[in-house]
Amino acid sequence: MECLTILPGHDKGGRVESFLPIHLKRGQLYTIVGNTGSGKSRLIKDVEQLAQGDSVTGRTILLDGAPVSRCHRQRMSGQLVAHLGQNMRFVLDTTVEDFLRLHARCRSREITPEEILKLVNEITPEPVTLGQSLNQLSGGQSRALMIGDIALVCDSPIVLIDEIENAGIDKQRALHLLRRQDKLVLVVTHDPHTALMSERRIVLGGGAITAVVGRSPAEAALYQQLEAEYQTQRRYQTLLRKGELLA
Repeated sequence: MECLTILPGHDKGGRVESFLPIHLKRGQLYTIVGNTGSGKSRLIKDVEQLAQGDSVTGRTILLDGAPVSRCHRQRMSGQLVAHLGQNMRFVLDTTVEDFLRLHARCRSREITPEEILKLVNEITPEPVTLGQSLNQLSGGQSRALMIGDIALVCDSPIVLIDEIENAGIDKQRALHLLRRQDKLVLVVTHDPHTALMSERRIVLGGGAITAVVGRSPAEAALYQQLEAEYQTQRRYQTLLRKGELLA
């Protein structure tokens, strides 16, 4: 799969969406913005379920320009899509090392748990260790672990992320890691800094896609300003977590 296409459906009132087909490519980051209740999560579900005009929005998802057979949708969704929700919790009672080793073996990937954990600990301020139980990980640690796993072990080309800034991890490194692994990354966000990381953002309102906006040169400059502020905020967060004074 190299390209995912979103075709129009309808809004909450049944009115037909007016956007042209939206083409999303691997190796690129796209963001989804809009008010609470505007339909952002519903769009994510349409993509995850590879909707074929049969979801509540009536949208259709194409893979490399072709519709997905309904009898193959569930299998293809499981193979092609990885979804990181806001609340990540494991139910498997095992260690981080055993989980990573088992998943790598299932995917026939020649990579060690140590290699994966090295990247995981670059994006979470509270280190994850091989001997930790999955059930002892915090929500942020769990999401960081899954980001590392998706990037290095899982071969799903489509990654859907809901509110990455709420996970307490280094979102910039996390998203860069996924893009570097040739993933199509689609992020739901309310944060201007995250929204401007992508060159194109999808805007929702009233359950409909109302616009697809390309990042302007002025916005690219604004992003640099927000990036400097983000790095300052992260330094303050580090000081707070160490129990030090900020001024």
